[in-house]
Amino acid sequence: MAADSMEIDDALYSRQRYVLGDTAMQKMAQSHVFLSGIGGLGVEIAKNIILAGVKALTVHDTKQCTKWDLGINFFIHEDDILSQRNRAEATLHRIAELNPYVHVAASTVPLEENTDLSFLKQYQCVILTEVSLSLQKKINDFCHAQQPPIKSNPGIVTCLENHPHRLETGQFLTFREVNGMSCLNGSTHQITVVSPYSFSIGDTSHMEPYLHGGIAVQVKTPKMFYFERLEKQLTNPLCLVADFSKPEAPLQIHVAMLALNHFQENFGRMPNIGCLQDAEEMLKIAMSVSKTLENKPRVNEDIVKWLSRTAQGFLAPLAAAVGGVASQEVLKAVTGKFSPLQQWLYIDMLDIVTPLEKMGSEEFLPRGDRYDALRACIGDPLCQKLHNLNVFLVGCGAIGCEMLKNFALLGVGTGQDKGLVTITDPDLIEKSNLNRQFLFRPHHIQKPKSYTAAEATLNINPYLKIDSYINKVCPATENTYSDDFYTKQDVVVTALDNVEARRYIDSRCVANLRPLIDSGTMGTKGHTEVIVPHLTESYNSHRDPPEEEIPFCTLKSFPAAIEHTIQWARDKFESSFSHKPSLFNKFWQTYPSAEEVLQRIKSGESLEGCFHVIKTLSRRPRSWTQCVELARVKFEKYFSHKALQLLHSFPLDTRLKDGSLFWQSPKRPPFPVKFEFNDPLHYGFIVSAAKLFATVYCVPFTEKDLSEETILKITSSVKVPEFRPSNKVVQTDETARKPDHIPVSSEDERNAIFQLEKFILSNEALENDLQMKPISFEKDDDSNGHIDFITAASNLRAKMYNIEPADRFKTKRIAGKIIPAIATATAAVSGLVALELIKVVGGYPADAYKNCFLNLAIPIMVFTETAEVRRTEIRNGISFTIWDRWTIYGKEDFTLLDFINAVREKYGIEPTMVVQGVKMLYVPVMPGHIKRLKLTMQKLVKPSADKKYVDLTVSFAPETDGDEDLPGPPVRYYFVQEDN
Repeated sequence: MAADSMEIDDALYSRQRYVLGDTAMQKMAQSHVFLSGIGGLGVEIAKNIILAGVKALTVHDTKQCTKWDLGINFFIHEDDILSQRNRAEATLHRIAELNPYVHVAASTVPLEENTDLSFLKQYQCVILTEVSLSLQKKINDFCHAQQPPIKSNPGIVTCLENHPHRLETGQFLTFREVNGMSCLNGSTHQITVVSPYSFSIGDTSHMEPYLHGGIAVQVKTPKMFYFERLEKQLTNPLCLVADFSKPEAPLQIHVAMLALNHFQENFGRMPNIGCLQDAEEMLKIAMSVSKTLENKPRVNEDIVKWLSRTAQGFLAPLAAAVGGVASQEVLKAVTGKFSPLQQWLYIDMLDIVTPLEKMGSEEFLPRGDRYDALRACIGDPLCQKLHNLNVFLVGCGAIGCEMLKNFALLGVGTGQDKGLVTITDPDLIEKSNLNRQFLFRPHHIQKPKSYTAAEATLNINPYLKIDSYINKVCPATENTYSDDFYTKQDVVVTALDNVEARRYIDSRCVANLRPLIDSGTMGTKGHTEVIVPHLTESYNSHRDPPEEEIPFCTLKSFPAAIEHTIQWARDKFESSFSHKPSLFNKFWQTYPSAEEVLQRIKSGESLEGCFHVIKTLSRRPRSWTQCVELARVKFEKYFSHKALQLLHSFPLDTRLKDGSLFWQSPKRPPFPVKFEFNDPLHYGFIVSAAKLFATVYCVPFTEKDLSEETILKITSSVKVPEFRPSNKVVQTDETARKPDHIPVSSEDERNAIFQLEKFILSNEALENDLQMKPISFEKDDDSNGHIDFITAASNLRAKMYNIEPADRFKTKRIAGKIIPAIATATAAVSGLVALELIKVVGGYPADAYKNCFLNLAIPIMVFTETAEVRRTEIRNGISFTIWDRWTIYGKEDFTLLDFINAVREKYGIEPTMVVQGVKMLYVPVMPGHIKRLKLTMQKLVKPSADKKYVDLTVSFAPETDGDEDLPGPPVRYYFVQEDN
């Protein structure tokens, strides 16, 4: 992003632009930020705001690199310690590599009580880490004196019909396209929510009667935020509560942190690791500090004790989580986008340390390696468990990169004899990834993510053992990611961007009794979920409501919003340039010659897809001129004839059976668009469509062909077919789906035979004529014209229906189903996942685990306990959970009846139904199934030679006739008795 010209590099920043918007991006590109302290927290903040794209960052630090830093700062290497380099100077060029648009400078000048702070005036935001409380107060007073305004930016949200409005009382709306009550149009009203689907705008009795239609648009008004000075907030803090099961915790942590500051000031050092005497001293200080606070909160002795015991330590994942939140606050400060945090956020991980109560204090003492800071927090035994861990990370995108960094700092998979990190990702690196996936650099573009991420992770910790794959994890790769593979893993971590893959991996983890930690982000929102065998529900235990599909009739004939026209244009792209060419090629691969096809259809044979293939062949352009002509004809068909046909079928005065108008909201009457060469939208459609037609039909074209002069000459001479109304039935039922096959009339078939004979005689059905080049939609390549076509087609259709158009940027997001993303949320989420990983490795009890939902924009961060696994009762005291699996061992001649009897004898209940995946092995009411009881399991299941077992689903007879069968747990049937 070039700050001077304010041009935004969309290839790099596209996902973040959808989160922040261009105004905020441009403000950020003019901002200078000062960051003091480049330890574990400071480097997290620096990484995130450089990726975001501020104009300049100055990193300040006066300390030298030590061995300790290797476990907390992922940009400090062993040679920096040997060279005794300053931490800011050591990290400077490595953080600068993250974004070439950001100017990064280092400062090593001491920042002390007597330092002249006037140099800070050049910065829009100042960030302090590892600075004494007294100096924090002084710098806070200086910054407050500058009075920088912090406020939100206005934005617009349009509420579509048949959707809950999701508004709140007190918000403002403006109206347009209201029929009747016309004085509402353009006016702004404050609302009162009545229900999720309705709201009041006050007295409308003086207005003319309402008829129909109308769109309500939310107007977000700027809001001013006021912040108290640090001095006052220290005694009366305003805290965000993150864990509602512990609402008192933020104040208790506040007291403990103040006590720690006083301890440092009194003794000139941090409390010693595991020192009971220091802990007692800190507790005394905390008691006195509590009395100085306005609320005089109760002192939590556990918090004070553990803070004293671990104060010298450093938990890198906690820094990642806090760093993500802090970085987003920096972006708010320099852009005025989103609501700032007021004013304190405390996150405690007491759940990690309290189970370590009985561990000897010597286990927390330093050993002189890179893990001393971690060891001071969690003890050596837990460090060793992390080193010996086998972990499978699925996905090396934004969250995956952050997770690998956390693994490296924690020493996951570094054990001498045990421990391995296995990663997989089928994707290649794109430029748009560089804005969030911080392990990648420009020279990595088009290289595999997994291999590149592995190499970059070894730069952080060269002792990591890591295996990289480029396979997708799905049923097709179960030979690679087999049950044996899963049972070797201690934990699975997903870093995915789709629900389907999450559900599949969750099912594999449940089947193999493996813990799973899932996470995801969308813009500033993020979530984490911990799934532990026998303790929690699984990912598949809950299902989000399915995404609403746009009704077929809405897409085809009655669009009401720009999303509808974009989806229509996306479907046209897929149909014209991908689906039809693929079917065309498949047909001619099946039937190699036109002569053979002609002979077969003349003999009365029905060849699937034949009519449509011949129709495509008949319209095949063979020159650039014909490609442009085809584009011009399509323009007329899509944007003129379609409107005329709809108005022929449903004239503007058409009324429904109840007397109401047919054309009323949400139905919009279309009006034909007259082609104007000088209209950029019209011209853009012709050029982009012609280029795509030329590509799929393998027609060469030159730069001269693309000139306005050439296009004008061709389009001026096109004979556009006249509109002829048809009596086709227009679908108006919103529940109707797109028909799979459109029947072909006998007249069409005769015409197809005639056309094919003509092509054969004129040598236009040769081998080259029977091939097309299907196009795969690619949203991020601006040179391919895909988004250009969809934008032009969508906006022309929007114009036809009088719908507000969308720019190319918005069209790209909707058509490409782009998930908005920003590095701050990714860093926060990955840190929280790594914290839960420590608990999983430690074998913690169920109440220690926490799921999290966060939205850094509001901001909100909510921790909740995991859902306890449900137990399903069958009957007679027999029950099971999703984690239970019954096992039956058979032999070569074991029949289905033997299997059923074995289940009854071993588990006390007889199955009445046996299913393998989607294949029903035994359902008594189905014809012929009783005979299957005598068949062997080998014959019924037909396992492959190397298959030792099969997982089956069984059901049991209900207690009362007429009720549904009772489901049972999975039953793993082994074909032969396993050797003990």
